[in-house]
Amino acid sequence: MSEALVAIENLNVTYRGSGPPAHILNSVDLSIGRGQAVGLVGESGSGKSTVAFALVGLLANNAEVSASRAAFDGHENIFATKTAETLRGTDVAMIFQDPMTALNPMFTIGTQLVDIQRRRRPGESRKSLWARAEAVLADVGVPDAPKRMHRYPHEFSGGMRQRVVIAMALLVEPKLLIADEPTTALDATIEAQVVEVLKRLRQKTASSMLVVSHSMGLIAELCDNVVVMYAGTVVESGPVEEVLHRPRHPYTRALLACEIDPYAAFDPSQDLATIAGTVPDPARRPAGCVFAPRCSSRHERCNGTPPRRQAGSRHAFSCWQEATR
Repeated sequence: MSEALVAIENLNVTYRGSGPPAHILNSVDLSIGRGQAVGLVGESGSGKSTVAFALVGLLANNAEVSASRAAFDGHENIFATKTAETLRGTDVAMIFQDPMTALNPMFTIGTQLVDIQRRRRPGESRKSLWARAEAVLADVGVPDAPKRMHRYPHEFSGGMRQRVVIAMALLVEPKLLIADEPTTALDATIEAQVVEVLKRLRQKTASSMLVVSHSMGLIAELCDNVVVMYAGTVVESGPVEEVLHRPRHPYTRALLACEIDPYAAFDPSQDLATIAGTVPDPARRPAGCVFAPRCSSRHERCNGTPPRRQAGSRHAFSCWQEATR
């Protein structure tokens, strides 16, 4: 079996300021195979976007980053500033959560799509770069691409702006494409269209993908494997089908219970499922299992650090409960 494209072991991220240090990520492991799509899922504050930003070297200056191993396609110590800068925009590209802030309002879409290619293709003519940008823009589903190349970001709808951002990421021909909440700001219809674009591109390109989302449904649509995060820790990981259909960690089960089935009959008398409590303050993490204060299955032993258990050859979870459910 070939070595993984991304191999992260024991990743820790701490922010230091005037108050107590905030431990955002704690001993996170992440592996992404070549051509594989991996999903990072969890509620807001789980640390999933911090993992993505660490991979592209976009954490704040007061972030302290450490890892036992951080490898990308043969490059070791990718969290070193120079290494991250070298990989960003060439071998690694990112689709940001808010397409409006990812685009410069002062320049046309065409100019921005041309400029994003210059680092990858420094000697190529503007005419050639423009033609390639036009083709990719059409490929991601932007109608009348030649005309739209001359438009500004504010002249596009939210869904079309997101397609432009996807095109920008694809034009650098990355080995790893990171999508950070790619459908959060979109309505349901546009979300479905963007998901179809990403699925089609997965089939056409050899790029690996890291998809960051709070939606299990989106992860199920796009990914092979899923990593479930809570309060900066990985609580469960494995093949999407196994984790979604046979979840072992109480948090994973609670997340799935909160998913809304768009095809189910609406019952106004039934309350929406929620997870009691809130994500802990990263500067005041509870001892032992971080999910224990919100867990309906907690025991006294949950005050200790939970063991890592195997529920299958590639399916693991961190919990005191036995893997018998």
